[in-house]
Amino acid sequence: MPAAANDNRLPYGMIPRGLSRVAAAAYVGIGATLFDYMVGQGAMPCPRKAGGRILWDRCELDEAFEALPRDDTRHLPPTGENPWDDLGVA
Repeated sequence: MPAAANDNRLPYGMIPRGLSRVAAAAYVGIGATLFDYMVGQGAMPCPRKAGGRILWDRCELDEAFEALPRDDTRHLPPTGENPWDDLGVA
């Protein structure tokens, strides 16, 4: 059966370019509250307006995510010390 003229569903597997606030936050792996904060700080892009909708550009989210700092502390060589040793718990 052919799709209705007003059917705006994307083909299976196609990611929309414009994302809602909650979907944009989920896309970069964070919650909406932290996403709002990061938008306010300039770490995430501002939304675009499409008629009455507020949408985030997926490609701009990719660029902002790539610009985030890396957690290099996970790659530091082990010191051989265990901070739990100082607690004196047997």
